[in-house]
Amino acid sequence: MSDTLAALLAERFGAACPHFSTADAPETWQHIAGRGSCRHFTEQEVPGELIELLCALAFCSPSKSDLQQRDIIMVEDEGLRLELNRILTSGPLAQAWIENAPHLLVFCGNNRRQRQLHDWRGKPFVNDHLDAFFNPAVDAGIALAGFMQAAEAIGLGCCPISAIRNDAGTVSDLLGLPDHVFPVAGLALGWPKFPPRVTMRLPLSTTLHKDRFDDSTVRGDIEAYDEERTQHRPITAQRDIDTFGEAERYGWSEDKARQYAKPEREQFGAFVRNKGFTLD
Repeated sequence: MSDTLAALLAERFGAACPHFSTADAPETWQHIAGRGSCRHFTEQEVPGELIELLCALAFCSPSKSDLQQRDIIMVEDEGLRLELNRILTSGPLAQAWIENAPHLLVFCGNNRRQRQLHDWRGKPFVNDHLDAFFNPAVDAGIALAGFMQAAEAIGLGCCPISAIRNDAGTVSDLLGLPDHVFPVAGLALGWPKFPPRVTMRLPLSTTLHKDRFDDSTVRGDIEAYDEERTQHRPITAQRDIDTFGEAERYGWSEDKARQYAKPEREQFGAFVRNKGFTLD
């Protein structure tokens, strides 16, 4: 167990994690270290009762100040799923694999319920600012992580879908989301056709800080990461060659820079404001 965990962490970060013995590590750590997103599923369906149980486990996760500002929508109606598939698998940000996922869930931030409490209890809602949006968004993200960990622990495959926000207004209408409720992420769920692949992460020297933020070595760290990740799992297709040309060396940083050199979800801020949020 300890050798496997150490090997997975070394594969993930390009070097052994320092200053800690994995000899007595729990099995859960190995699952976390070896997890990967799943985009290829078998045709076997997941029982609805099991999905509901996983949702319950997700809601066991922490919530800011016990406000519980997160909801999950299980998409079961065939017509609704087809409409969501159409949105997610068309356009410049299309992801064709999504329509083959056996199940789709949508994780939502919900600040509506808190406002209802104020109406019912006759209390003023005085925190109508950015935090009213930020807290439920984080709550939904925590629940998403909890769901994935529970699902993957029994062998299911998952992949979060940020593209659910590409056309947030249409998605919101399809799901019947009222004011102050908004989609944070979709989640594809099913039994994996292939074992997950470990994707390298940035080295801890880049992302782990002690006492104060320090990115004095970040450029060199990322250039080294680009090289090692390319050796480990090269990117097979370069983005937008017509605009940026074909790079002789194409690593993670070039790929991410090209990805965000094109507009994505530029209407999301307007959508959130139309949902009634004040983002001051």
